Amino acid sequence: MSLDVAEAGERAESPLSPEELYEAGRSARGGLPRSAAADYVPPPGRDPIGILRRQHEDRLQNLVDLRVERMGADPFAFYRGTAAIQAADLAAAPTTGAEVVICGDAHLSNFGMYRSPENAMVFDINDFDEATVGPWEWDLKRLLCSIVLAGRSLDLPADEVRTATEESAMAYRAWLRRALAAPLTARYFTPTSVRSGRRRLSPDMLRLIRQVTKESRKRTTERTARRTLETEDDGRLRFVERPPILLRAEPEIQALAQDAYERYRTTLPPNTALLTSQLRLDDVARRVVGVGSVGTRCFVIALRGPVGEPVILQLKQAESSVVERFGGVEALPGYLDLTLLPDEQGYRVVACQRILQAVSDPFLGFLRVEQFAFYMRQFRNRNASFEIGAMNRAQFFDYARVCAVVLARAHARSPKSPFIAGYLGSGTVFARAVAEWAVRYADQAEADYAEFSAAARDGAFRVG
Repeated sequence: MSLDVAEAGERAESPLSPEELYEAGRSARGGLPRSAAADYVPPPGRDPIGILRRQHEDRLQNLVDLRVERMGADPFAFYRGTAAIQAADLAAAPTTGAEVVICGDAHLSNFGMYRSPENAMVFDINDFDEATVGPWEWDLKRLLCSIVLAGRSLDLPADEVRTATEESAMAYRAWLRRALAAPLTARYFTPTSVRSGRRRLSPDMLRLIRQVTKESRKRTTERTARRTLETEDDGRLRFVERPPILLRAEPEIQALAQDAYERYRTTLPPNTALLTSQLRLDDVARRVVGVGSVGTRCFVIALRGPVGEPVILQLKQAESSVVERFGGVEALPGYLDLTLLPDEQGYRVVACQRILQAVSDPFLGFLRVEQFAFYMRQFRNRNASFEIGAMNRAQFFDYARVCAVVLARAHARSPKSPFIAGYLGSGTVFARAVAEWAVRYADQAEADYAEFSAAARDGAFRVG
């Protein structure tokens, strides 16, 4: 159910001006009060275990047990792997109808730092497997619920968890308005530097940023190459296996690699396409990644430059977004090239990443290999995440708020974002209500985790 702003135009480029969109958002409060954001009603026939089992059907069966193991670590780890369950739960919930390009899985651990092509360290959303066009509320709710679950995992008092969640919701509202006051080009291309906003951060958070920045220096292609590659007598690079995380690809996959690489290159910008034409493909290996992504097809590719320098790219399977598959949100014209969808799901991931990030990996591209869609990106580009479980209170509050700021800036790049600002207004009604929803849904996620753990013990996910 939605109060659909599509009456103002079914395409992304709405015929309404930003001022008219803002007023339309204000008017939408009459049909969907901001206080209604607190409501959570489990849908009839809710089946979280069934959703996970459906996801496992399309995955590499030898890795299903590993996915179950990783999701079973604690409720927050479980939540990281259950974007599909949340999409199904939100499918029937009312929304304002103002769609934007969304991350689709905007929990706290899907933000982090990485190196820009200009060699600057930036902080942004860093996972786009579920990204698509959809309700802005879904991204914000997923983020806020992750704040509640993470705060509980840190044993923070309930009132402090609630405060952190409300403050993050208010930061989203304030920074969306701030972004909309900036020129459009600034919205799109001004990154969140790890050095920006330092006056608003606690000394503890500044210390943590320095620590994570230092650790990121270890996460480079050069260091990874020294640890995972060996050079044969003819100069070719070969991956050193580390089962079950890293295994050299089967001969039939190796045989497909060069053709796949050439097709990937056709989707790159001209400068990167020319750069990659000068790299020689030497080896391919399977690699296990993430929590929710475990079981999808993922490879790393070793390439060699003109003077023997190693370059490692990651090839990752792209399935349809859970927002579409389990949330029932259909692709909309005006945002992405629908002639490439649904077949080229890698295109969806790449396109949404370029929209949502202020600065993106120049190696981003997509391709198909037989019946599977993939996207390609750099592997180990000083990308580093913040270890939430090791944060103190001040660091956690700052980190949660910064993630909300980054999400607001990402949403501000979509044409209908002024509608969101108009709907949210300047008060605290929505922030308090959506924080209440986050607490209620965190309770649901913890109950799902208990059910999942019991099902896993009973062999519900056992393969074979």
